[in-house]
Amino acid sequence: MPDPRFFEDLGPVRLGELAELTGAELKDPQQAGRAIRAVAVLAHARPDTITFVSDRKHAQALKDGQAGACFLNPREADAAPEGCAVLLTPAPQGAYAAAAHRLHRPRRSAAREAVSPDAQLEDGVIVGAGAVVGPGAQIGRGTVIGPNAVIGPGVAIGRDCEISPNVTIGFALIGDRVRILAGAVIGEPGFGATVGAAGLVDIPQLGRVIIQDGVTIGANTCVDRGAFDDTVIGENTKIDNMVQIAHNVRVGRNCAIAAHTGISGSVTIGDGVQMGGRVGIADHIAVGDRARLGGAAGVMRDVPAGETWGGFPAKPLRQWMREQAWLARQATTRKEGAEE
Repeated sequence: MPDPRFFEDLGPVRLGELAELTGAELKDPQQAGRAIRAVAVLAHARPDTITFVSDRKHAQALKDGQAGACFLNPREADAAPEGCAVLLTPAPQGAYAAAAHRLHRPRRSAAREAVSPDAQLEDGVIVGAGAVVGPGAQIGRGTVIGPNAVIGPGVAIGRDCEISPNVTIGFALIGDRVRILAGAVIGEPGFGATVGAAGLVDIPQLGRVIIQDGVTIGANTCVDRGAFDDTVIGENTKIDNMVQIAHNVRVGRNCAIAAHTGISGSVTIGDGVQMGGRVGIADHIAVGDRARLGGAAGVMRDVPAGETWGGFPAKPLRQWMREQAWLARQATTRKEGAEE
């Protein structure tokens, strides 16, 4: 379930309404009166939630799960287990997105006061000029909130943190001794779109950002909240300026990430990983513990623990350097041959 500190629950909704909303067809019309409380991805599906399956390879997970209802392509109509109501649609993920918009709404702050009356600030918190602290937010002792920073509803920030000017934080739980430098944006929606009945639609991002103790996040860096699971930055990790961390990314402890790096969605990064500037990592990649990525490396496949990779597409550094040296020799040989 989406965290109620950050999302309003608009349910329950009957399946008949969801079918009408999404243009889906109920396989069993007698299920139209069944109530659904929330959307959920397969791993979190429960009898009062609705999920989706758009690929046959996930059919077994649906059968093993507890989903109360599921959007399915008509080709996969037989994939649902007994007791799971089926809504047939050629665009299951688009229908799921529409259902999520109907069932959940992000909490937003329409602040009339700089600090909401029901925000909880411990002794010694400093709130700079023009900063806004939303309803239900919690800020620990000794934390400084810089001028014009925005702390959204329900956000929890630990003790002895430094939130610099013009930082925006929402949908986030932050530990102690965290530094977030000027202009950083934490918890905005990750990039997710799918095909719906009327074209492309945004997929609601219903997760959070978890930032553990001792993390530093550089100026103008963006850390997106999860699509459903959380985006997590591990303890004592240091992130440079202008880094993009997409939804569902999990960064381990004691990592160092240099400027202009872009980490795509659902990447998993182990402990002690080091990245040079301008590294790019494709989605759903795993980078093992203590791996090192050279500057401007383009990572397209998993990186084993302890290895050093570079180049584009990235590969073990010595292999990439040998290939570059060979290419340089070939180019020189051809040039000399052409001049004779």
